[in-house]
This record gives sequence, C-alpha cells and structure tokens, in this order.
Amino acid sequence: MIRQKATHVHWHHGNISRADRHRFLRQKGATLWFTGLSASGKSTIAVALEEALYERGKLSYRLDGDNIRLGINRNLGFSAEDRTENIRRIGEISKLFVDAGLLVLSSFISPYRADRDRVREQHRDAGFDFIEIHVDCSLETAEQRDPKGLYKKARAGQIKNFTGINAPYEEPESPEIHLHSDRMTLAEEVETIVNYMKDKGIIHID
Repeated sequence: MIRQKATHVHWHHGNISRADRHRFLRQKGATLWFTGLSASGKSTIAVALEEALYERGKLSYRLDGDNIRLGINRNLGFSAEDRTENIRRIGEISKLFVDAGLLVLSSFISPYRADRDRVREQHRDAGFDFIEIHVDCSLETAEQRDPKGLYKKARAGQIKNFTGINAPYEEPESPEIHLHSDRMTLAEEVETIVNYMKDKGIIHID
C-alpha cells in the first residue's frame, strides 16, 4: 500500500458528475485490462478494438506498455518493485479516464496477480468497471512471433527480468474474458470483447 505523503489535501469535486459525462458520451466508462506474455497479442487486439469501438461511435483510449514507459513511467525499470509501481500508476491513470467516461484499453504484461488485483480493487472501491482480459498464448508461440526480438535477447542473457524467461508470469485465476490468441482470429477476439461489453451494459449499439 502506497502511503499518502502530502498532508492537508482534499478531493475537489466539480459540478459535472460522472453520470453527466456518461449521458453526454452515451457510454459508460470502464477499464479493459489486457494481460499476457510479451507478443501474446495484447496491443494488436487493443488497436483493433479501438477501431471497432470508434466505428460504433464509442470513445476509447489506449494505454500501452511501451508508450507509458516512454513518458510518465520513464524512470521505472523492470525489477519486481518497479513493475509494481508501473502498474499502480497505470491503474490510477486508468481510473481518471474512466471517470471522464472513456473506455480505457490498458495493455500491459502486468505479470503479478497481486498488482492486477490491486488495480481491480481500486476500481471497485471507486465504483468503476474493471474487465480483466487474459490474452493467453503459449510461450512457444510468443517466441516464434517475437516481433521486437526480445525473447531472442533474453535467451542470450542480454535482457534481465524478462517475463516468461527469467521472470515469472502469474496467469489470472478468473478473468472476465479469456482469449486464446494462438487459436483465435483477431476478428473473433474483438467480437468476443464487444459482445461482452454489450451484454454487461457498458456500451449500447443503436
């Protein structure tokens, strides 16, 4: 648990409520949290889903692992401690977007179950929807894809703390959505997610 350092600070409420923003955007904000091995397809699915939602008149925003590490989390590495702080910050950013009424597509390896559960709890305590999506893919398939050559470097000892090689990945125990990206097409994956969101009343298609 991160201790609050600053004292004498209070949340400043505005006059426009979360419900007002939902009505304005005609959608309900939610975080869709994509977790899985590197090269499992998390970012690819998020990009395709963002486009599918846009075509349906729904506003979303992607938070991607590399993009975040090039900006707000550029001071963090890949130690267990830094990974935990990385996910904590992303969870807080996601909450802000959800409060604004957006659909947040957060694509992060997020290898530790406790870190993901903590983000889930933060959303639950704030009354936000959190949808964990396990992008499941065999390590063998992920290594065959290896679009950035990271597995090859990890196997050669050039990258330390690489998930799946010399650092653990703890699979979700009960994700809301379980995709098998080594057996499903991209269209099937996107359709599965969109249908889930429709069934849960997060989006409505006119």
